[in-house]
Amino acid sequence: MVRTLVFTLAFASTLAVARDGDNENAPTRFNEATIAQLQAEMNSGQLTSVGLVQFYLERIEALDPGVNAILELNPDALKLAAQADQMRGHVSLKDKPLLGIPILLKDNIDTGDKMQTTAGSFVLFGQPALQDSTLVGNLRAKGAIILGKTNLSEWANFRSTFSTSGWSGRGGLTHNPYSLDRNACGSSSGSGAAASANFATISLGSETDGSIVCPANVNGVVGFKPTIGLVSRGGVVPISHNQDTVGPHARTVADAVATLNAIVSRSPDPRDAYTGGVPLGWEACDGSGGGPYVCTPSRPIQDGKHNRPALPADYSAFLNSNGLSGARLGLTRSGITNSTPQVQSAFYAAIAKMGAAGATIIDLDDPNSSGNCSGITGAFCQPASPPFAGFSPAEGEFFVLEFDIRNDLANYFATRKGVPAAGGTLQTAIDFNNAHADVEMPYFGQEIFLQAEGLKTGANDCQPDFSSSNFPDAACPAVPGGGTQITYNDGLVIDHKAGASLDAALQKYNLDAILAPTDSPAWTTDLILTDHFTFASSGLAGPPGYPIIQVPSGDVFGMPVGVSFIGTAFSEPTLIRLASGFEAASHARFQPTFTPDVTTPHTLGTFLAHPPDLDTKPRKQHHHF
Repeated sequence: MVRTLVFTLAFASTLAVARDGDNENAPTRFNEATIAQLQAEMNSGQLTSVGLVQFYLERIEALDPGVNAILELNPDALKLAAQADQMRGHVSLKDKPLLGIPILLKDNIDTGDKMQTTAGSFVLFGQPALQDSTLVGNLRAKGAIILGKTNLSEWANFRSTFSTSGWSGRGGLTHNPYSLDRNACGSSSGSGAAASANFATISLGSETDGSIVCPANVNGVVGFKPTIGLVSRGGVVPISHNQDTVGPHARTVADAVATLNAIVSRSPDPRDAYTGGVPLGWEACDGSGGGPYVCTPSRPIQDGKHNRPALPADYSAFLNSNGLSGARLGLTRSGITNSTPQVQSAFYAAIAKMGAAGATIIDLDDPNSSGNCSGITGAFCQPASPPFAGFSPAEGEFFVLEFDIRNDLANYFATRKGVPAAGGTLQTAIDFNNAHADVEMPYFGQEIFLQAEGLKTGANDCQPDFSSSNFPDAACPAVPGGGTQITYNDGLVIDHKAGASLDAALQKYNLDAILAPTDSPAWTTDLILTDHFTFASSGLAGPPGYPIIQVPSGDVFGMPVGVSFIGTAFSEPTLIRLASGFEAASHARFQPTFTPDVTTPHTLGTFLAHPPDLDTKPRKQHHHF
């Protein structure tokens, strides 16, 4: 209970720090500086990597007491920066494009150095990882300096359905730098907040469903979730090999793309089989893998349409400030009509900018509800013709993730030494949490862990805790209310169908990408009632393993909001073109203010009427993980 008291006092003190004006004392010289700008200054001798690292360290010291994004700093950062300075002039930036650039990592990414990798849990605290994750090895090879680790929702938000995003037993709570009483979303909370607060040039997060793009949305930065298998997960604390990926948080699309160039696995990595294959959405689920309910991993569909493509040599070649000209975007509102008029207006204003930049919007939503270009004025928007039947529900997602985490965590624990979880299983983590509940579970429990541990172990076992009405399995028992229990392989097929429906929309309407609002603006953090955002779009891409780029698009009462461009597997070149085009048309990114809370001149203003089609009933959304 001492830990709980300390954390509560720390929460109060962070708000006091902000009121005391540390923002005024924080250095600002390199705020918003891009990789290209910093490299130009370092090449000209106007800046050194040591000076840049020192700048970020001073900024973190001044501002992070209020934000709490940084979990640990690399004690060797300045030494590594000095080595980079000595190397400059003797190596080509073509070979080391990130030379001397400080980068922060989410604390579920292994570094074989003096820093911990814990996923926010003390069960992984002790001896550092034995080796770098594959992606960190790639970053170092490109010259990057690992500045430190960022806080996260513990276990990437996959321990409890009642968790609060941004909280971990090891790190406490990360706050939103635009309003410190509001949430930084998760699970890559610290990564998103740190990038926005200019605590590093780039930060890296991970996503299973929403954990890169939601923090990017509420923290006002670009979030790039790559296709599953584009970036190796070797040495990353897992939830699911089917859905996990790692990607950047950056202040510009160009910087996010430069980081992707550095971390992508261009050849198969023995630590991650998916770096030589395709994600679930492109796998064969036609029965040829051994039965009607089997998806065959990493095997392209026989018609040749879904082979893993050759990867571009340089993703930056697809940056295009006119990238929206001639683009066709399929609009889905993803539940934003359940949000306030101001949130909807911000989204439709962003769409208007896309239309002005030359994009055509194809409204995919049901014309009997919010479709037919509702809320959009201009000939650039057209209703889908014939009407779109809708995206297939990914009813198998949560079950697949629970089944995967039990096996995938055990495989990861086998790589660790000198920590309580070393060589253990999911049950090891459950037991540790029970034994240290005052530290690990002061606010919420571990019912996801417990349910995952209790699942039957066979891929074709019918699971009493999971069912489907849309995709029943005749070999499994019926459940009250309709449908049947399902198996793990059923769950994979259901998730695959979700990806197939997205692909069908892209093909049927000749779309470049799906366009959606990313998430709600940041909500006030509530450790008692948990997260309460009202809509999200990442679930379209999560189960099939497809990519997303989220770009800032505006604000609501000073809180950032963004839009997401979603595509099929390996469509990163197209998404980069669209995202960079929208960024050039909107310039919506603005720096955070580090204020204790949002204040507006309308706190006692006139009543804001809801539009006629607005359904104001609250809807519970899954946490992002």
